[in-house]
Amino acid sequence: MHFVDAKGILTGSRGRFGMNIYRGCTHGCIYCDSRSRCYQFTHPFEDVEVKQNAPELLERSLRSKRQKCMIGTGAMSDPYMHCEEELCLTRKCLEIILKNGFGAAIQTKSDRILRDIDLLEEINRSAKCVVQMTLTTYDDDLCRILEPNVCNTKRRIEVLEEMQKRGIPTIVWMTPILPFINDTADNVTSILNECVRTGVKGVIDFGMGLTLREGDREYYYAALDKHFPGMKERYIKRYGNSYELPSPGSDELLTILHNICGNNGIMSTPKECFDYMQDLPERYPQMSIFDL
Repeated sequence: MHFVDAKGILTGSRGRFGMNIYRGCTHGCIYCDSRSRCYQFTHPFEDVEVKQNAPELLERSLRSKRQKCMIGTGAMSDPYMHCEEELCLTRKCLEIILKNGFGAAIQTKSDRILRDIDLLEEINRSAKCVVQMTLTTYDDDLCRILEPNVCNTKRRIEVLEEMQKRGIPTIVWMTPILPFINDTADNVTSILNECVRTGVKGVIDFGMGLTLREGDREYYYAALDKHFPGMKERYIKRYGNSYELPSPGSDELLTILHNICGNNGIMSTPKECFDYMQDLPERYPQMSIFDL
């Protein structure tokens, strides 16, 4: 990893703000879109760029905002990758979010988030906190291939259970669903049944498939050659160089998703989930002069 002083930390507008404390990742997921060349990495992806002044930048940004809102993190780089154990920058940023009365929406694959469950609970009590966990396969052996350097699915489900015990709402990202690999009715049903059991608020999926761009595609295909001989040729024959690679069974899988979620009061469209995560209710409205 290497350290930089960033010029800014928050991106977004109109009450929708996100931050990436790190740039790059060490989880090694074979399908990671963040590897794509469009993001203009000038360093190896695993040589994580650490925005060492992130807490100071966040403090300054939040103090200047007149309206409280949700602060998201984890969209591009996991905030709980290996270096967070030593650096604790995510925790420091959560402390600043709590101190300033903002909400947090955190996306991760890592059980390292449990280290900060005390802060997450406090943020949820004073404002709102949503924990987003990615679950792509119910098969832990397959999980070790797809996401080799992070905890397995069973452990991530345990994280969801712990959040449920603390009353912290959760969202599951069930994406990507990889054609011919984890795109089975049994896999999708098994994940969704765990979402029901652990009280997940919503499930995000973008059509039961995968997207590939330049940079990401080459890395993914190299992983297919290593772990699934002949699969790359199958992809090329069916999809060519397409950006969107829907599963051949996407209609069936989406029906399963919407049926299970609908029968259990779980949000099942990206819009519902994003609207929920971005909404920060005013729990402590300021007193009006007319109330005096």
